[in-house]
Amino acid sequence: MESFVLVFVLVVGLASPLVLYMLVRGEHDKRERMDRDTAEQAARRDTRDRK
Repeated sequence: MESFVLVFVLVVGLASPLVLYMLVRGEHDKRERMDRDTAEQAARRDTRDRK
């Protein structure tokens, strides 16, 4: 039983960073590319909406 718990903890400990990496990489691939002017306008629009 103790060896099962040890193996389980090791598998979860090693798999978690890989899953997180894949999720972050997936978001990175979906980002919208824009030029500087468009990015500044989008940033201003975001701050204006918060008020």
